[in-house]
Amino acid sequence: MSLLVPLEICYIIADYAIHFELFDWIPQEKISWYNLSRNPSQQTIRILETNPDKINLKWLSGNPAEWAMHLLEANPDKIDWSWLSKNSAKWAICMLEANSDKIDWYALSENPAAIHLLEANLDKINWYRLSMNSAAVHLLEANPDKVSWCHLSLNPTKWAIDFLEARPKYIIWRWLSQNSAQQAIHLLEINPYKIDWSFMSRNPMAIRLLEANLDKINWHNLSENTAALHLLKANTDKINWDWLCANPIIFEVNQNEIIELAHQLHEY
Repeated sequence: MSLLVPLEICYIIADYAIHFELFDWIPQEKISWYNLSRNPSQQTIRILETNPDKINLKWLSGNPAEWAMHLLEANPDKIDWSWLSKNSAKWAICMLEANSDKIDWYALSENPAAIHLLEANLDKINWYRLSMNSAAVHLLEANPDKVSWCHLSLNPTKWAIDFLEARPKYIIWRWLSQNSAQQAIHLLEINPYKIDWSFMSRNPMAIRLLEANLDKINWHNLSENTAALHLLKANTDKINWDWLCANPIIFEVNQNEIIELAHQLHEY
């Protein structure tokens, strides 16, 4: 007797199984292999596996994708520990815990997944970097004299934005323009003359503001923006192809293939 799998589950399985491909408007000759190693998309590994000589292990050390872990484990002597110290993936934290002597504490101080390591090593914290750490509010509250206002403007927590709203003279508007918190976006909307459009061009939560101010966009930075696919596709002559290759939006999937496979699984 066969067990009928719910169709919605079949869609999830099919979505995972179907191979993504590069959008056809992305020229193959524009692929930056150096930056592709930063791309966390599952499809990236399928490309890199067939081009192992083009893998950049430095960038790969900062890639949170689980497939990156396997490549690094096979090449432990090529791990970039500074980039790994910024990596918030669970597997990366495990590697750091097992190699605490190789931790870059400057880089680790901004890693929200490493807060337990930072709490246990307060003397090694870099407070400038910690000020942007969304998991470090309790440490920042307890040490207000060590807060870096510049980096606090990058912190997406409600505590950080509330703190800055009450003390606007401390806001670094350039950094706030890159802050993805909705509360930060609201501050920018009511202070449009203080927006740094170059930094905002990286901000996926600011896409509505960018759409309304196309002449102010920094297209190099927009090429990294995960919410900007429609703008980039319509302006391919302005794309920074190197940076785009690190952006997971460069892959598409054939929805018809997903539907077909899902129904095949459902009817199996």
